[in-house]
Amino acid sequence: MPIAEIPRKPQLLYARARVTGNDQSVYIVKLFVAAALVAAGVVLTAQDGLLPSAAGVVLLAAVYTHMVELQHQALHHTAFTSAKPHRIVGIPLGLPLLVSYTHYRVRHLQHHKALGTPQDSEFFGFDTRAPLTWGMLARGAFDYSRLYVIGREIVRSWRGTWEYDAGDISDRRRGEIMSEYRWMAVLPVVAVALALAGYGGPVLELWVLPLLVAAPMHFFLELPEHILCDTETTDVLRNTRSITGSWFSTWYTNGNNLHVEHHAAMTVSINRLRARHDEVTTLAKYVDRSYPAFFLSVAKEAMRNARRSPEAVAEQAEAAREVRTPVTVPTSVPAPVSVGAGVGAHRSREGSE
Repeated sequence: MPIAEIPRKPQLLYARARVTGNDQSVYIVKLFVAAALVAAGVVLTAQDGLLPSAAGVVLLAAVYTHMVELQHQALHHTAFTSAKPHRIVGIPLGLPLLVSYTHYRVRHLQHHKALGTPQDSEFFGFDTRAPLTWGMLARGAFDYSRLYVIGREIVRSWRGTWEYDAGDISDRRRGEIMSEYRWMAVLPVVAVALALAGYGGPVLELWVLPLLVAAPMHFFLELPEHILCDTETTDVLRNTRSITGSWFSTWYTNGNNLHVEHHAAMTVSINRLRARHDEVTTLAKYVDRSYPAFFLSVAKEAMRNARRSPEAVAEQAEAAREVRTPVTVPTSVPAPVSVGAGVGAHRSREGSE
């Protein structure tokens, strides 16, 4: 692009746009593709031999991870032209990986509002202010303690004692979350019943193993969003990363690679974010051309920290923890923030049900 044509400030990046019938159609096609891939995974696991069964498990893990990204679009209410279908579709999309739609929605919209502040608290994630080390990557990728946390949430929901731990939410939202966790309990109960009835093999291959394999897949899919960015600013052009990527990575991550664009205009349908990428490549601080390029930078940073003294790394980690303060952001209705922080000045359709 000639220098004379480079905009000095965003022209399209923060522009709002309603979900259209075409956007809805694109999303529905994505749902059918995901369903077809699940069916393919099921067929593969049913084949004789270790290799096709393993391929089926990996495919199911990959599709279940992709489905959480489709759920992410639903929780932003940018998939359908009306609000009601988003929760109806969003709940089953998260079930294979035990992700509550409403819990994720409340926490994630809070993340959008508080990004770049000590109150930021993402549903999936870790402290991006802490030093990036091989140990941190390993702990994040294989964090199976999440399964214990989900079990605890299910028990508390059945008891009626579940409480949101990152601010205040309405009684309606709390009721929705508890209801979702109660229904989620059906999965392990049915799995155990089927195993006792002699169907442990299919349960293992169709759900348990894909659930375990999907954990590192999802971690590394989410990793690029804000890691190694400027964490002490609310400017989305500096605290968030976009990856140009290929058509495949854009489809598989459901546009999560266009993350600056998403934070700048979270009420815009995912399939329309690519049109804003040229401005991001010109104006944003962190833009990688591909996922391999990003992961290479992650490896280099981890190697740098590996060469530092343990005391220096620990000191940096402690400093990062001290920056954090208890989250007190009310989240019953996501409050609007300024255009500079990524959302229009008026209340968005995010807050409506």
